[in-house]
Amino acid sequence: MIEEPYRWLEAIGNRREYVREQIKGGSPVFGASLPDGILLVGVGTGNSKVFELFDRHALVGLGHPADIEKIRQAAIDAAHTEAFTRAPEDVSLRRLVSYGLSPQLKTNFEQIFSAPILVELLLVEIGAEPDQDLLLRLHFDGGFQIRTNGIVVVSSQADPETAAQTWLTQIVAGKNDRKEVVDLMLQAWWCLTENISFTENQPPEADRQSGWRMAVSGKVVEIGWLARQSQRLARFEMLTLNQVGL
Repeated sequence: MIEEPYRWLEAIGNRREYVREQIKGGSPVFGASLPDGILLVGVGTGNSKVFELFDRHALVGLGHPADIEKIRQAAIDAAHTEAFTRAPEDVSLRRLVSYGLSPQLKTNFEQIFSAPILVELLLVEIGAEPDQDLLLRLHFDGGFQIRTNGIVVVSSQADPETAAQTWLTQIVAGKNDRKEVVDLMLQAWWCLTENISFTENQPPEADRQSGWRMAVSGKVVEIGWLARQSQRLARFEMLTLNQVGL
């Protein structure tokens, strides 16, 4: 009996390492709060990275497609339930995650005899003003962090993710053009996938640009745009590289 807690802790540690090993090849994804809306970018093999959730909410993630879809559907169901019991404009990302997705992921992660959910996610909520935007980084074990502006990087490895986010935050500062921001995100994506340092001996911008263009050949660049003000019924739309000027 005395050994049981230690066995559980060891099993949880092994489970964490297993999940990280399974998702380590996942393609990084990005989100940025801009004056006119929130930009989400991912590179995949189809419509597998970037999704609309509900009116003012969207999701971008990496991991197993079936698990991303499972979380997406859970978020949509929770949002519709909250919209029905309250009002559509009262659907809150904080509540969806704090009382729904985060506990579900934590419970799943700690049930060592069930299959783990292999995801790393960014969920966003657009506000009336940029400082009211929410960018919520949600991990496979249910842990999450909230930002109210700026850029968020989602990678399968913590240190490269932090380095990429620091680099992008500095280099994107003051830039509001979608074309520029998408280009810089794809430069960061290329550096992450090629294990190129963001602090030492980084290639010049021209090389980074040509690098990502060659790397996305045969892949799909998914660009989601959540507009702050829109003449369309839906705020969210998917864009192509051509539509953003690339």
